[in-house]
Parts: sequence; structure tokens; C-alpha cells
Amino acid sequence: MAVDMPIRPPAGPLPKAAGVGLRAPHVKRVLEDAPDVAWFEVHSENYFVSGGPALATLEAVRQRYPLSLHGVGMSLGGADEIDRNHLRRLKSLVDRFEPAAVSEHLCWSAIGGRWLNDLLPLPYTREALDRVCTHVDEVQAALGRTLLVENVSSYLRWLPEEMPEWTFVAEVARRTGCGLILDVNNVYVSACNHGYSPWDFLAGIPLGAVREIHLAGYEEVDGVLIDTHSRPVFPAVWSLYADALARFGAVPTLIEWDQDIPEFEVLLAEARTAQQHLASLEARSHAVAA
Repeated sequence: MAVDMPIRPPAGPLPKAAGVGLRAPHVKRVLEDAPDVAWFEVHSENYFVSGGPALATLEAVRQRYPLSLHGVGMSLGGADEIDRNHLRRLKSLVDRFEPAAVSEHLCWSAIGGRWLNDLLPLPYTREALDRVCTHVDEVQAALGRTLLVENVSSYLRWLPEEMPEWTFVAEVARRTGCGLILDVNNVYVSACNHGYSPWDFLAGIPLGAVREIHLAGYEEVDGVLIDTHSRPVFPAVWSLYADALARFGAVPTLIEWDQDIPEFEVLLAEARTAQQHLASLEARSHAVAA
């Protein structure tokens, strides 16, 4: 007897709707209830295995939803060469699951073969820009597809800078043809920590380069904002998100929550708020067109 299996959604692009970062506590709920979520993102490195229940579970999710693979360990800005084993394992995962998007962080996290458990900020210099672009080109060639790269939060800066962060990010996209994940929470956190305007960041990113937006919550420690992904999206970040949509148009938007993970309904509520912003933008666009 044939088994009634859902048809695997097409590989891409991601729908211009609100998705959720899928974490282990919620996998069972997603598989059993098939909640109304436009798409899911998972961390690539959690599935760097050759078999077993993790891959089987991800395959079941992929049968029902568009999928985004988001990496945290490529160290695109590092002085070391790209880890060939890491890249090989990522390509195997991409080939198997045909995700709608593949992404990494614009940072460094390794030196001399030693890995640090953090997404560390880059020096915004021409030398660092050349290095990042070489690595992005290498990854895109190996995967045979466009990579999305994401701006990170930062708490320290390498001085002197030869360009502001937004110029650096825009140049990476221009030189490599990669897409951008605009993490609006990271923009807000870094702007508050370093005393620049988050709207200058938005204005410095070229139209058409932003393929995805991330939203999350932060915590404040001794006057410094820390990107903990452990709280709801703050009102100031929702406001900046609305401004980002006004500039870049409707973009697939992800709700991230990685620490103090709440019930899945909390993430659904955050996703609904993002969807309301997207719907409001669409309504305004239709009104202008009419």
C-alpha cells in the first residue's frame, strides 16, 4: 500500500513570509501538528552526520516545509583557509536537502586551527574585505549556488576602520554576488553599543541585496546590549524592521530564539507579528498602485 507522504516543497526561493528557527525542543510538535509556519531554518552544523535520527527528522520537516540552512562555523573572515572538511560536509547536506537558502555569518571564529565559540567581528579594512570575498567566492563555487551572509552583533571594534560596517557588507555583496541576511536586531545592538545610527546602516545597504531578514531578542548587561536570542523582539527592533521593509520591500523574515527557549506558541506569536508587518507593507503597496 502506498504511503501518503507530503510532496517536498520546491527548493526555493524562500516565501516572502515569516519563518521560525527550528530548535530541538519543538521538533516533535512540528512533526505531529504541522503548524502553520511559512518556512523553517536550522543550524547546518547540527546535521553534520552521515545518518541517524537527526537527518531522518530533518527529512520529515523538509517534506512539509521550505528549509533554510544557516551556518555558524565557516569563519568566512578568518585568516585561516576555509576548512575543506567543513565545506565538504555542508555541500553534502545541501545536496541532500536542496534547501531554499544557505547562509553563513560575516565574521571570524577560528585561528591557527583552533575554534572559538563565538561570532567575532571583523576589522573593516580593505585587507579583510579581500579575504572575506575570496572565501565567499570559494564557498559559492564549491556549493554551486549563491550564499547569503549575515551581519553580526559586536561589542568591540577594530580601530582604525577604513570603512563603516555597512560599506564593508555592501562591498562583499557587490564583489561576490552573494546575497545578504540583514539581521535587524544585530544592526540595532551594534548601533547602540558603538554609538552610530542604525538608519545609516540601512541606508548603506544596496537595494536588491537583502534576501532575508532576521529578528531576535537581546539582553542588556552593564549598559551593553548582548545578542542573546533569549527574549522577544524589542519594540525598537520592530520599528527598525518596519523601516527595513519600507526600504527593501517584502523579504523572508526569520524569528530566532536560541537560549531560554519558550513554548512554541511564543515563537508563533512573534512570527505572526512579523507577518502583520509584511501584510501591512503589501497593503500600502497595493494602495499606492491603485
